[in-house]
Amino acid sequence: GKYFASIIKEVASDLEESKYQNAELRLSIYGKSIDEWDKLAAWAIDSNVYSDNVRWLIQTPRLFDIFKLNKVLNNFQQVIDNIFLPLFEVTARPSSHPNLHKFLQYVIGFDSVDDESKPEKNPLFDKDTPKPEEWSDEENPNYAYYMYYMYANLAVLN
Repeated sequence: GKYFASIIKEVASDLEESKYQNAELRLSIYGKSIDEWDKLAAWAIDSNVYSDNVRWLIQTPRLFDIFKLNKVLNNFQQVIDNIFLPLFEVTARPSSHPNLHKFLQYVIGFDSVDDESKPEKNPLFDKDTPKPEEWSDEENPNYAYYMYYMYANLAVLN
């Protein structure tokens, strides 16, 4: 993290000198564990990677199938909870995650990432599709499923 932070600081310094240039940089939250946000925020605060010329997008890679295969997670609801529960907590009570509260002042959006060369095995998403707490297949939910639950949580959060 130190080397990455030093590169970010150098880029931010160049942006600040140029005055009218900005950057949207990306950091990942995987939904693998509930403390990911706090770890990321602590790194950002401790590394002092803030600049008025830099904003952050949070990438959420579609990796549920890998986490399930490796027995890291049991169902898709855990991914949703790991991504969003800390955000709901800090929104309701900023003192519950002080570093995260500071870090989020520079986060402007979310970005879903995946290997676009892989075809969707089952693009169907309808009323018969399992709910996140029921999705325990080793198969990754399709893109529409991911986006629906990301949107639903972001809409409530905002």
